[in-house]
This record gives sequence, structure tokens and C-alpha cells, in this order.
Amino acid sequence: MLAPGWWDFTTLDDELLNDAANLTPKDMLALLRPGFKVVFYDTLEDFYLAEALEYITAWQQATPSNPAGICGPIGPTEQLPLVPRLVNELQLDLSNAHFWEMDEWFIDEKEISPESPISFERTDRELCFDRIDKKLRMPESNLHFPKACTSEYISSWDKGIRCIVMQGGQGDIKHWAFNDPVKREGRYKDTPPKPEEFRKLSTRVVDLHPVTCMQNARTSAGGVVTGIPTKAITVGPAETWKAEKVSIWHAGMHDNPFGQRLTALMIGKKITDSAVPMSLLADHPNVQFNYYRGGLGTCGTEIH
Repeated sequence: MLAPGWWDFTTLDDELLNDAANLTPKDMLALLRPGFKVVFYDTLEDFYLAEALEYITAWQQATPSNPAGICGPIGPTEQLPLVPRLVNELQLDLSNAHFWEMDEWFIDEKEISPESPISFERTDRELCFDRIDKKLRMPESNLHFPKACTSEYISSWDKGIRCIVMQGGQGDIKHWAFNDPVKREGRYKDTPPKPEEFRKLSTRVVDLHPVTCMQNARTSAGGVVTGIPTKAITVGPAETWKAEKVSIWHAGMHDNPFGQRLTALMIGKKITDSAVPMSLLADHPNVQFNYYRGGLGTCGTEIH
């Protein structure tokens, strides 16, 4: 329905989609099970502070013999300026701390320049890392940004560094990072990849679903979709499963009320389908969905 040449959530059974649309906040809380937790926040201040605190609690566990870190997103970004304020106030030494950026734009056969206004690396540095007191900052070698040549980034996940938590938002296409559904072509013309196949994917360059391009144009370019790259470099499920916890943050600013419910239902009920990549987290041993209650909305029909 959305893009005939691609897989996406509209290819799921209508009964599942309708069940998701009918979920109340109480129903969503009832989806919790071992390995899946749902948390609600009543204010945006509490929501973004809690997200920022995940950086702090991860970095507080880092020691010379047991380095540790966090993998973080661009989207949301409101938590980022809070992180250096906390680090500086707590005088937290980040010598043994690490950070992985989860994705970056890919254009002209390479990662986008950090000088670009839409560069994720630039955003992380300007909103967070450049604001940390110089005496407290982590070494540059402890900042891991994905590049077109992915080998160094991938190897950083296998050097004995604990990834305490991987954060993420959820896009309209129900991805985490840029793990979008695939095109309906070749061997995936009639069926999407099996979940176990999709889960083997590592950090890679991907084609972005048209819905993802439209969403990023809306959030980052005033709707000018021609200003948004159609490819990106993304952390893969292979690296995601090396994170001790996956923490997804739903402020209601990115995915809509229906999408926020659909992935919770699928993960809570352990329904996996690579047409909804976020649903594959149902097989991760420690996932937490965080919601701003005021951004949850409803799925009722209303004309504006």
C-alpha cells in the first residue's frame, strides 16, 4: 500500500493491525514479560532526563579493566544536551567510556561529511561531546562512528568493550537505526527475509524505504525530500544482539500512535516479521520500550 516495491507493516494480517490499533495504555503495560518491559513517563522533562541518564549509568560502569559504553541514536536528540550537563556536574571521568553512533548518511559512495548540517556525527559532537569538560572527555579513539568502510566499526564491537545499552527511536517504517524493510525484488519478491536471516545482518550500507526518506525530510529538512539521502550506513542486528539491553524511546515525535502500539504488541507477544524490523527485538533478551504518555495518542478516526 505505501510503496508497492517494498515490504512494510501494511503487508501484515489485518487482524494483527486492528488488534494493535485497539490497544489502550493499560493494555500496553500488560504486554510486559521476562525480557520485555514497558515504561511510561508523564512529562517530557522526565522522559528525556531518563534517556540521558542511561548514558551516565552506562559510563559509570566503565573501568580500565572493563571498558563500557552506550550505542546512541540521532532521533530523538533532545536528551543529548542533558548528557554533558550531567557529566560535568558529576565530574564523571570518561577515560574508559565508549560511545557508538548507530548510523550515518551515505552519499556519493561514502559517509556524509561531518561538515554537513544533517551529519549525525556532527550532531552528536555539537549537542553532546563538545560540551563535555575537556578534562573529562573520553579519548577520540573511544568514539565509534560508522563509516562507508564498516570493518573498523564492526570490529569495535568485538574488542571486549561492554555495550551496556543500545538506545533507539522508532521510525514510521518501524525500524530501529536504519534497519528498514527490504525491497520486494529477487528472492524477496514474494516473501520478506525470514527473521533469523535478517538477524544475521551486520553494519552495512542500506537503501532507505521511501517512508523513511519522507519522515526524515519532515523532521530534518522542512519536507524537502530531495535534500535527504536515499542510502545510509546502519548498525545491524548482529551488533544489536551484543548490547546487553535495547532501550527504545517513543516521545510521539517520530512514529505515530498506531506504530507505537504495533511494535509493542508484536514484541510482547513474540510475533516476528522482518516487514516490521522492530518486531525482531522480540528475540532479544532485554528490551525496554519507553513512552511519553502525552505522545501516545489514540488510533481513532478524526478529520483535521
